[in-house]
Amino acid sequence: MATDHRTIEITAVSWDDPAAVRLRAAQRTELDARYGTDDHEPGALPTAETVAVFLVARDGSGTAVGCGGLRPLGPGSGEIKRMYVEPAARGTGVAAALLRALEEHARGLGVTRLLLETGAGQPDAIRFYQREGYEPTEAYGPYVGEPVSRCFARDL
Repeated sequence: MATDHRTIEITAVSWDDPAAVRLRAAQRTELDARYGTDDHEPGALPTAETVAVFLVARDGSGTAVGCGGLRPLGPGSGEIKRMYVEPAARGTGVAAALLRALEEHARGLGVTRLLLETGAGQPDAIRFYQREGYEPTEAYGPYVGEPVSRCFARDL
């Protein structure tokens, strides 16, 4: 599937939107393949109550190809959660467009510092976030002491 980032539409959806649920399940399947099926996320799982906004990216044909959420952490800080782009749409600008949209929503909520966690088994994600201006940072919250966690931050 060739996706032209100029035709990507990003919209806020409810946590239980069918496309959002499908994309999060696909992400979980991919993470299980990379890390095993044990629970590979420390801390509280994101929920409709804890995620301020959840975005879905759709290609020119209306197919949902990516998603990402924003969870407020405290005054001035937020965390990117459940960022995922289907493999066929990677390298097409979808992830960067989602990230920019999440940053805009974060600014609108008064967030000045965005944090995120990914894993050592996701070198593609690590390269992407660094290319997009996120710097490695000390582990925070539930990721402190987690050997595979890689944390990043960006001041908005």
